[in-house]
Amino acid sequence: MSQPPSSPYPGSYPPPQQPGQQHGGGYPPQQPQHGGGYPPAPQQPAPQYGGHPEAPQQPAPQYGGYVETGQPSFGGPEVPPKKKSKVGKILLIVLAVVVVLCVGGGAAIYFAAKDTVGEVVDATKTRVSAPETLGGRAKVDNPQLQAAATEMEAEIKKDVPDATSAVGAFYGDPTKQDLVMIAGASGVMADPKKELEDATTGLGSELGVTEFKTVDAGPLGGDAKCGDGKIDGDPVGVCVWADRGSVGMIVMYFKPASALQSEFVAMRGEIEQKN
Repeated sequence: MSQPPSSPYPGSYPPPQQPGQQHGGGYPPQQPQHGGGYPPAPQQPAPQYGGHPEAPQQPAPQYGGYVETGQPSFGGPEVPPKKKSKVGKILLIVLAVVVVLCVGGGAAIYFAAKDTVGEVVDATKTRVSAPETLGGRAKVDNPQLQAAATEMEAEIKKDVPDATSAVGAFYGDPTKQDLVMIAGASGVMADPKKELEDATTGLGSELGVTEFKTVDAGPLGGDAKCGDGKIDGDPVGVCVWADRGSVGMIVMYFKPASALQSEFVAMRGEIEQKN
């Protein structure tokens, strides 16, 4: 008679193990532990932002009212960083200009005995104004610069009460480093040469202009000087004029005085009129 098989599982392999069953032992099966016998590591709750776990972001730095960001947008193309605004640097010059124009008393209804009637008449007819464009540049649309120009003109009128007109304006595009500022006042000048000297001396200390050179004042007459300055490390070209009926200046940001000088006479002709 044949013997029954010694194992209920025929074949050469041992029977399959049940979960928790130990090989060759009489101990009861153990329940599996977390991660092979080690307790789970404590988990820190992820911070929630708008219902989604995210890493906290540092606030982006701001310059002159503009926010810069170079972070890629999740799920989209990388966003290039915006150019830094130079508005803060530009505004530093406005107060200096107001102080300089008013330091000598600005326009004064006074003339010496040697003045001819024609000179006085021409002076009383002189006006300064902000044209719609200056050297092909449109007025700026930046709200901060617009507000600064309005305030500058108001300050000149307040500090030079005898002025028959005053002007303050910005032209161009600061993001393209093409920006021009104008400022001036009209009225019968007691001493145009002194007005010019006061203006250049004041700008020299405020803008670091080490030397003003005499330049052609153009068909409107009077005297004019131009020089190189700096504001917060950036170059600025400065030209100032004074005649019997007005005193004014043109500042070209980000460029040397030589660049401004080539346009100075034409620009002055757009700002100053003799009616």
